[in-house]
Amino acid sequence: EPDPKRKPATRFLRGVTQDQGKACWPGGTNGSAAPFPAGLLRRDSDPLLTDAPCGSRPVMKFRAKIVDAACLNHFTRVSNMIAKIAKTCTLRISPDKLNFILSDKVVSGGVSMWCELEQENFFSEFQMEGISAENNEIYLELTSENLSRALKTAQNSRALKIKLTNKHFPCLTVSIELLSMSSSSRTVTHDIPTKVIPRKLWKDLQEPTVPDPDVRIYLPVLKTMKSVVEKMKNISNHLIIEANLNGELNLKIETELVCVTTHFKDLGNPPIASENISQDRNPDEMVEVHIDTRKLLQLLAGQQVNPVKAVCSELPLIHFTV
Repeated sequence: EPDPKRKPATRFLRGVTQDQGKACWPGGTNGSAAPFPAGLLRRDSDPLLTDAPCGSRPVMKFRAKIVDAACLNHFTRVSNMIAKIAKTCTLRISPDKLNFILSDKVVSGGVSMWCELEQENFFSEFQMEGISAENNEIYLELTSENLSRALKTAQNSRALKIKLTNKHFPCLTVSIELLSMSSSSRTVTHDIPTKVIPRKLWKDLQEPTVPDPDVRIYLPVLKTMKSVVEKMKNISNHLIIEANLNGELNLKIETELVCVTTHFKDLGNPPIASENISQDRNPDEMVEVHIDTRKLLQLLAGQQVNPVKAVCSELPLIHFTV
């Protein structure tokens, strides 16, 4: 029997009662059962959404499978990239897409990221149920490195399965079927603790709107750019990126003692489809932004997806697209 003096502040399943199949918490008035507090889950394999009235029993389900080696390799590289950029991230699951989201406040110098994966390009099987038909999405917060480490064991595997489970707390369970010389198969399972993000916080995790840029330019080979920035980091903590509509990009640092500039030419400019862009801009006129050298290097060091093209858009903030 639950301790009546215990306050329902824990995120685990202590003190849970089952009332005619309804998952409830013994914290109502006059000893009656009250709805689950936010964050608690039902004691079975399906998480129970907690912001609905007790009795409606909305559940969230997610399971997916990758069998193609190329798809698995690409998904692993995306996960490794996320882990190098941030310690924690948000995983958004919808019927047709997976998104990895970072939502630091850009105005205070943070880094924001929106990574979008079409589920049909990666998964041979994909099933999910969100909190309702109108809000058919799931938002999970997880430690990026935990997912990256789990996927490292999937190299040369036969299949990868991912599903949302409840192990007394919400988990993203990764099951990897390894290749075996014998007839018996071997499976490695990782349970990655996650935090279910309540619906009221979803508004802070939407795709960022990017204002019209002054200049868009294709970036040089990212490994080359990373090598240049690594050397500049030893001289200055801040970097100036200059670009124009003539396909020219400069990486520059300025201190009291030295000024160093690396020039890239003939990079090309993707079209800017906006009526708000001035058509009479001088193509040789440089637009510049100042950026923290370490944060730029962190972004470049994390790139493992080998993009065919990477685009830099210069605004009051700098926007990279790969």
